[in-house]
Amino acid sequence: MKLLNKHDLEEEYIDFIENEQFSGRYLSEYIADTQRVYLADNRPWVIGYSGGKDSSAVMALVYLALLGLKPEQRHKKVFVVASDTLVETPIVVNHVNNSLKAIGDGAARDGLPITSHKVTPKTDQTFWSNLLGKGYPAPTRQFRWCTERMKIDPVSTFITEKVSQYDEVVVVLGSRSQESASRAQVIAKHKIDGSDLARHTTLANAFIYTPIDTWHVDDVWKILRLCHLKSEETPYGIKNKWFDKYDLEWENPWGSKNLILWNLYKDSSGQGECPMVIDETTPSCGNSRFGCWTCTVVTKDRAMESLVKNGEEWMTPLMKFRNILSRSTSPKLKKKYRNHIRRDGRLAFKTLTEDGEKILLDDYTTGPYLLKYRRLALRILLNMQKQLSKKQKDLELITVPELHAVRHEWLNDPNEPDWDDTLPTIFHDVFGYDLDWSVDDTTQFSHQEAELIENIAPKHDVSPQMIKKLIDLETSMSGLTRRTGIFNKIGRLVQQDWESADVIIEQKLESRQNQMRQSKEVKDLSLELDSLKTLLAKEGLS
Repeated sequence: MKLLNKHDLEEEYIDFIENEQFSGRYLSEYIADTQRVYLADNRPWVIGYSGGKDSSAVMALVYLALLGLKPEQRHKKVFVVASDTLVETPIVVNHVNNSLKAIGDGAARDGLPITSHKVTPKTDQTFWSNLLGKGYPAPTRQFRWCTERMKIDPVSTFITEKVSQYDEVVVVLGSRSQESASRAQVIAKHKIDGSDLARHTTLANAFIYTPIDTWHVDDVWKILRLCHLKSEETPYGIKNKWFDKYDLEWENPWGSKNLILWNLYKDSSGQGECPMVIDETTPSCGNSRFGCWTCTVVTKDRAMESLVKNGEEWMTPLMKFRNILSRSTSPKLKKKYRNHIRRDGRLAFKTLTEDGEKILLDDYTTGPYLLKYRRLALRILLNMQKQLSKKQKDLELITVPELHAVRHEWLNDPNEPDWDDTLPTIFHDVFGYDLDWSVDDTTQFSHQEAELIENIAPKHDVSPQMIKKLIDLETSMSGLTRRTGIFNKIGRLVQQDWESADVIIEQKLESRQNQMRQSKEVKDLSLELDSLKTLLAKEGLS
């Protein structure tokens, strides 16, 4: 099967499509396969677009397939969706935004049913809302809390909305077996017999289509057609006669060129890209130029270092800030930067063992970042944004809605409520003006009131924080006709661990030792009773 409407394409393009092979097959065959799957049903397509080479390649393939169909055959919509975590590498954000616009403009010009969309996480689920607001530690391989909140959920919501609108959808991905063997295995596991599609691992009525899953990396660059560059300058050390055969720089089917994309990968030293994340089986994006500049899943971000080395020196402050976040996850520094109390108000021990009558509390897990370090990190972040905005006028490291979300979390922090409401002050100190800080719906103490409690509470051997939270609870429920559950809430507050780690450990040890003594006393008494029963039985007195 060959492309229809060939008159719309240049002669070199037609020659390329019909005569160049990709993993042993002609490109025209892949286009024909894509057209066949598209025409097979009425399910709209959702193309996962990250802006990287693989998603750009599958976008080009789909675009060519639709361009080759007659107008009346383009019967269903294709939604191109990109996920912006709001902490993407800044130069990639511009690339993705420009690409989405070019795809949309090209589709409108060519009469294709393609529209482009960008999704973002909910304001209370962004990186800064969680890390600066709630005090979540920087992500690690063991605690990668960011992926679901910032990547999976926004895309899943978009897909779910389309499913509710069209009953079923097909999600088209640029996944390649060579790039991620584990991802290929997951897709193969959910493959539908006799079909080119696989079932989505978690979303009902969503299906996966991976048209370039057998391609190699040189096939990807081949369809992106950046052949004006010499082979020795190619990413991954690609050497292919194709680069010498075509000495042209062709545009993408929708009109834009891939020079920026090429330069991003040119010196990448084998680093991959961050694919569209649709479920938890997608591999980590660490060290990827198409990932988050704040990513601490990897200890060292070689991708950002390479970008700085190759002309993006303005990103140096971002790299240093990321490295600070990464160091804060070090086991040796956790207790310095993080609260010993978790957000549930408890000190949690890693292990608790008994050795005879001795109790061993090996260590305890740390909670959220201390408020003082969150304040410091925000101040550094805002200062970076102020300085970098002079070079990149549209650069926004943290959004205004996120600032409001962080402020709300600080005021309502379960361990360290920000009674002084310091975030507006930090912002004014950096920028010299104020935002429209609405009155938060939380009950907060004035500085004088908080100071008074700090002075009085220790005299009665109680925690000032506990007293504040109890008063806050009472105030929040005052005026209600029914105050159902207030005693349970008071009980939970009183039972939280409010003291220092050393005091709590001492109390836990003493409590457990008392339990052991009582248990031993009960056991000894039980043995004495058994002995007495035996003696009475011998005397015939039982």
